[in-house]
Amino acid sequence: MKILHIIPNLKKGGAERIVIDIVRTLNKNTSNQVKLILFENQIEYEVDDILPIIEIVHSKVQISLLKKTHLNISNLQKTLDLFQPDIIHSHLFEAEIISRSCTFSKAKWFTHLHDRMKSLNNLNFFAIKSKRDLTNYFEKKYLLKRYQKNGGNNFIAISEDILHFLKSVLPKKLGNIHLIQNAIAVKRFEKPVDFISVKDNSVCNLISIGRLDKNKNHLFLIDVVLDLKNNNIPVHLTIVGEGDQRVALQEKIEHLNLSNQISLVGLQEKVEVYLWNADLYIHSAITEGFGLTLVEAMAAGLPITSLNGGGNKNLIHHGENGFIIEEQDVNLFSKSVIELFQNNSTYKLMSKNATDFAKQFDIIYYIDKLSSIYKKVL
Repeated sequence: MKILHIIPNLKKGGAERIVIDIVRTLNKNTSNQVKLILFENQIEYEVDDILPIIEIVHSKVQISLLKKTHLNISNLQKTLDLFQPDIIHSHLFEAEIISRSCTFSKAKWFTHLHDRMKSLNNLNFFAIKSKRDLTNYFEKKYLLKRYQKNGGNNFIAISEDILHFLKSVLPKKLGNIHLIQNAIAVKRFEKPVDFISVKDNSVCNLISIGRLDKNKNHLFLIDVVLDLKNNNIPVHLTIVGEGDQRVALQEKIEHLNLSNQISLVGLQEKVEVYLWNADLYIHSAITEGFGLTLVEAMAAGLPITSLNGGGNKNLIHHGENGFIIEEQDVNLFSKSVIELFQNNSTYKLMSKNATDFAKQFDIIYYIDKLSSIYKKVL
């Protein structure tokens, strides 16, 4: 089977990370011929083992509302024609628009929704209120036409939340929707028995991993740390990630005199080591398609305290492998952290439950499901 995956780049992010795991695992099957296309030569992960199957194909599409749409897809079209894939599987909106501007009806096409793709939202033309609404409206019309041009489409929903979203915004006859919850390489995140931790066991060591943007809502976590400090809980939060909210976060940390309690460590390749040196994982995203970092944290043995972002609500079994907080209430969030920090027996039980729960999301099982779907639609 010839399988082509397409994503704009391999910068640090949840979608990029799972794409690497997918193509790496698919490529181990000698009956598959796998290729990964990037539009930009931006790779922030260790991918030496799969470099031979990565190809940089500079491509761009600019949809104009008033003028002719600008297409720079000739090299991508040539790649499709030369590779002759059976499966074309795209990730993230830029890859969606660009790949669907090509034509290759011999393949079965897949769209992988890592979150709610805003351009697919239902929108009545007469209800448009902004330029962004107008752009979304025309982008959806464009995509629906391109899906039909290529003989239909398959959609991968990474959570029940995304599944319901797709069912609400897509024409019923457009294509098949498949629910496959995201996965990780579980063994990578399991703490080695000989691991020597450098954490201070007298401190509640918290960690959060994610892009520093408004949706990930790290400013809320700063308030949580302040509340814990005011309640005389010795605490330290490590935030792994980078983004446009870094300055705002740093300013708030300094303003509240929390520089000794919160560290912004930027992007990190070996995130598992940071997880192994933590006690609890905390998550504050306003909306969440799935929550890949939550599964990684659980595989490392960390219970979770998280806001309900939608797609992550099925990962956290309240009171079993962590706590899910239904509202942005700093006090409620802090109380759940304190309960885990101060109750050793509860912590140990939740840690074991978290580890056991994460095992079902191993990439091996995921690839079995994905390969089965590929074969079914061919």
